[in-house]
Amino acid sequence: MAEYKLLLPSMGEGVMEATIISWLFNEGDFIKEDESVVEIATDKVDSDVPTPVSGKIVKILKQKDEVAKIGEAIAILETEGGSSSSETPEPKSYEEVKDQIVQPEPEVVKTLEQPLISNAENSFSNQNSDLYLSPLVKSIVQEEKISDAELKSIKGSGLEGRITKEDILGFVKNRSARSESDNVRVLESSKPQDAVSVAKPSSSQTLQLNDGDEIIQMDRVRKIIADAMVNSKHTSPHVTSFIETDVTNVVTWRNANKNSYQKRDGEKLTFMPIFIRAVVKAIQDFPMINVSVDGDKIIKKKNINIGMATALPDGNLIVPVIKNADQLSLSGLAKAINDLAYRARNKKLTPADTQGATYTISNVGTFGNLMGTPIIPQPQVAILAVGAIVKKPAVIETEFGDVIAIRQKMFMSHSYDHRVVDGSLGGMFLKHVNDYLENWDLNTEI
Repeated sequence: MAEYKLLLPSMGEGVMEATIISWLFNEGDFIKEDESVVEIATDKVDSDVPTPVSGKIVKILKQKDEVAKIGEAIAILETEGGSSSSETPEPKSYEEVKDQIVQPEPEVVKTLEQPLISNAENSFSNQNSDLYLSPLVKSIVQEEKISDAELKSIKGSGLEGRITKEDILGFVKNRSARSESDNVRVLESSKPQDAVSVAKPSSSQTLQLNDGDEIIQMDRVRKIIADAMVNSKHTSPHVTSFIETDVTNVVTWRNANKNSYQKRDGEKLTFMPIFIRAVVKAIQDFPMINVSVDGDKIIKKKNINIGMATALPDGNLIVPVIKNADQLSLSGLAKAINDLAYRARNKKLTPADTQGATYTISNVGTFGNLMGTPIIPQPQVAILAVGAIVKKPAVIETEFGDVIAIRQKMFMSHSYDHRVVDGSLGGMFLKHVNDYLENWDLNTEI
């Protein structure tokens, strides 16, 4: 018999830790190779971890609700084979186990491995080129204006000494406490002996509760969403442009093809593949929409990966990603959308399924809404919301003069980061999406 340490596998770029939700087996149980052993949660998605070997669970090292770092042992297995644990096979990565490895873009990897550089005097220099920071940590460093010297003083608790979110937030909290204490000492030392004491401001407000009010604790996912939304509004100056689109051709085409498509492929044909096709074409026309911001640098993305905001049964929201959407046919887009939506609603997404988006679409029309002002998912710089399709009377220009006809209309809302997307670019991009939808070819094949 040999001892095998089951490690928490790599789960994609920027994911450094995960929380144990529940174990699917108990100590003493025998598990087979590739069998799911434990449910975990990251800041992206909940998923299962399979074992790369068969064996008996001797000891569970990380209990429910405990946090494990990537590469950290979470359980010990007893396997058939040699007597030394060093003879056991190397653990497979999450992507190898799930057979869904996603290679990041070369230019993005290079950027993430470089230090965050800005014009601010407290940014850190090229001397820290060997320091890896995840995108989330880098955003906190930039937001809190943490200097080079301060960053060097932080002892990372992550894999290979990397600085985790908890490390950086703990440093910020302690720095704020030290700063407040120093300010109070300065005030006390400078005031006259008979001066009135300086009162400390309250760090939090207590809301007044009335009879019948109910307190509901946010769940983990809702907390993540709340933090992400606040961070986005704090990071990006949002501007939203609106346009009303005539999608009569789109509706007519879908009605003519949805039954035959479902009979042929066994899947529903929704409007989303058509919307994504129009967005992809507009991104190809205006590639500066497909960018991210890193300090004072703009990262122009090579791949077009479309995030698709999906409502979950519990009321929360998740954004699975269609990788390389520009390389998929209309049928390929439909299949990818249906697959991701099904797995999202049944909690079968992997962390890789929610990473790498370069542009996002949200269909608020699903809920009967005409329009919305969506919040940009960082580090993207734009997001499109499509509203409900409704019949309206409209003036149509014909060779015989203007006529009034019933048309299928839809509002689109385009929110973009005004740091790098000006009104002209944001507006022209939206107009091109509009034109592609209004001029949809009724002879399009799927």
